[in-house]
Amino acid sequence: MDTTSNAIIDRRTQILDAAEACFVRAGFHRTTMQDIASAAQMSPGNLYRYFPSKDAVMEGLADRDRADVAADFSQLEEVDDFMTAFRTLGAKYFTDEPRERAILCLEIWAEATRSETFSRITQGFQEEIVGRMSRVFALAQKRGLLRSKADPHALAVLVATISDGLFVRRAVVESFDAEKEIPHVLCLIGAMLDGQVDFSPVSKPESEPC
Repeated sequence: MDTTSNAIIDRRTQILDAAEACFVRAGFHRTTMQDIASAAQMSPGNLYRYFPSKDAVMEGLADRDRADVAADFSQLEEVDDFMTAFRTLGAKYFTDEPRERAILCLEIWAEATRSETFSRITQGFQEEIVGRMSRVFALAQKRGLLRSKADPHALAVLVATISDGLFVRRAVVESFDAEKEIPHVLCLIGAMLDGQVDFSPVSKPESEPC
């Protein structure tokens, strides 16, 4: 990669970092391109050379997060101790990452209820997360690294649902203690992946005769 390409990547990273801080602090609607330019220490005109709108900035943030997630899940495909590696990955996103990332997620989800762009971003991201988890779960089952025999997609949806709730709690509850609460959640998810939770279909009782 040449010097010019590296400079462009570095500049985009600088802008995205600045935008993320602005969105967390003031929200998407109250943040202006001028705010982002100021936080990135550049002129608005220069900012528009990289991102033509706030929606484009958010698309850039989503693309960056997708790339990070893809890299993390790719590593899970090669590990020999799947459960330990998965717990480590969970700790990364729920303990090591700053609370501001959870707040940004909440901001995006709120916008997704009223913006077609944000709805598309959110839907695509969720589908990618579930798809990648389904793949690594299926591969781990095939390699004998996962005791659960449940459908990989069902497992992935449930883990994603729990994770989303955890992001909300971490964002809105000021007393949230990640070091105390996260291990309990990871233990629950671990029990599901270890086959200790029954995923067999729940049969409905037959209706009583009239």
